[in-house]
Amino acid sequence: MLADIVSTVTTVFALLVLLSFYVSWRAGRLDRLHTRVETAHAALDAALLRRSAVVLELAAASELEPASRVLLADAAGRARRAGGARERELAESSLSRALRAVLDQPGLREGLGEGAAPDGDDLLAEVEAAAKRVHIARRFYNDAVAATREARAGRLVRVLRLAGRAPLPEFFEIDDEPPDIGGRG
Repeated sequence: MLADIVSTVTTVFALLVLLSFYVSWRAGRLDRLHTRVETAHAALDAALLRRSAVVLELAAASELEPASRVLLADAAGRARRAGGARERELAESSLSRALRAVLDQPGLREGLGEGAAPDGDDLLAEVEAAAKRVHIARRFYNDAVAATREARAGRLVRVLRLAGRAPLPEFFEIDDEPPDIGGRG
């Protein structure tokens, strides 16, 4: 009889210890996922700022026609000044579309690249690289958000409030298709 009680108490204690380790592991995993989201967001923000800086540099190129220069400078300025998340998504999408529209103009690549302008090829390569970095950074960020949201959707996480007061991360959805500069030259 006493052996049965000791056995039951030992089993319950062992289950509680295992459950506490599991809950602790889940809480740590959530913390790591939230850190991953924050890091990916910082990388995305840096990539977006770099892209707008490169676009402003492109807008300063005297080889561009004035309308294209104004379009690019305005779109890059709006992207840099955008406040909230939704406003920034719209501004960054607008910058992507403006960049593609300007770089798809016939004769532009010949006017900027192939020795026609000092550092024209370098500038186009920098624009292309910055646009690709934005595309990659946004994918990494959205993947981190998806993993975090999936981990937070579990019943145990919600019941025990393992996420604490951390806000649920939001996806960053923009038109970030890089311009087709590869066809130059």
